[in-house]
Amino acid sequence: MNILFVVPSYKPAYIYGGPTVVIPLLAETLVRIGHTVTVYTTTANGRTELDVPAGVPMLVDGVHVTYFPRLTGDHTHASPALWRHLDATVRSFDAVHLHSWWNLLVLGAAWVCRRHQVTPVLSPHGMFSTYILQANNAGKKKWLHRLVGKSLLRTTRLHVSTAMEWQESHAILPAWQGAIITNPVVLAQQPHPRPPNNVFTIGFLSRADPKKGLDILIKALAKVSFPYRLRVAGDGEPAYVQSLKELALALGNADKIEWVGWKKGEDKFAFLAGLDLFALTSHSENFAIVVIESLSMGTPVLVSDQVGLHPYVLEHEYGWVTKLDTDAVSQQLTKIAHSRAQAARITALAPPAIRAEYEDTHLAQQYVSLYQTTTP
Repeated sequence: MNILFVVPSYKPAYIYGGPTVVIPLLAETLVRIGHTVTVYTTTANGRTELDVPAGVPMLVDGVHVTYFPRLTGDHTHASPALWRHLDATVRSFDAVHLHSWWNLLVLGAAWVCRRHQVTPVLSPHGMFSTYILQANNAGKKKWLHRLVGKSLLRTTRLHVSTAMEWQESHAILPAWQGAIITNPVVLAQQPHPRPPNNVFTIGFLSRADPKKGLDILIKALAKVSFPYRLRVAGDGEPAYVQSLKELALALGNADKIEWVGWKKGEDKFAFLAGLDLFALTSHSENFAIVVIESLSMGTPVLVSDQVGLHPYVLEHEYGWVTKLDTDAVSQQLTKIAHSRAQAARITALAPPAIRAEYEDTHLAQQYVSLYQTTTP
């Protein structure tokens, strides 16, 4: 198939987190199994622009990518140049896959698809979660949905990565047709030993953002009585990171927290393998790739009930789930610190099971099957 992705940002704009890992991985896997993938995106890289030639097609790891200039330097990502090019070429593809929502770029792309009677697949990537809907311009989102969003959504096929995201999306559009297909995940390419720790070591690896609930984890740890170390891998807005450090100072546990900076590639997997527990007390996650990455290294997980993978964690007994309440998180952490037998079972069983389940060729074929439901 000849497949087009339309996405606000693409690698190397890793500042945007998970989607800039998942989307290229899917595109590259589709190419590897014989399909042609083209990406229309923007030069967005946070508040700056990527240092790439704008409007010039290029080959990026086997994928045909064009980075279009954006008119706005914010999360609206408006790009008239991209819309014009899409308008001229959209009918030349066998399938169109739109990624994200609540930005002018993708709304405009959905309108172009409707104008040409093309039914795209839409992956909202968590944009319909309650947290996202209620945070950051909630009023504007409501009116945008009423005026144009809902009618555009009716002309798409839905793709989500978890049952929780499926439910959230159907609260927006109850009759939406589509499929639940897990996100592809890159796993470690080499073995990483699990060294013993002197004290119970908990890790966080993600963007340092209020949505991630790192403040809740720090507060909860201030209440436990067992020895621990928290290792934080990630970066974020300097002012917010500083506020977290000041919070830890005020709570008296700053000396138990290490800020180790961003980890990627094999360094990321070595970091995860060195933990006794990975914790993600997030307010909203449609999937959370890092949960799968942690389990692949044999590291048990603690996630909030707002993480899309929390039913998966419970079903397979790969860790623990907590309410987003400081006392609840603290109680779970104390329980986990004394559950060494269960942790040992997860360390032994999770890695081979994850590698079998997340075989990338099998996952990519499921996406192809979904694309085939949109072709005339």
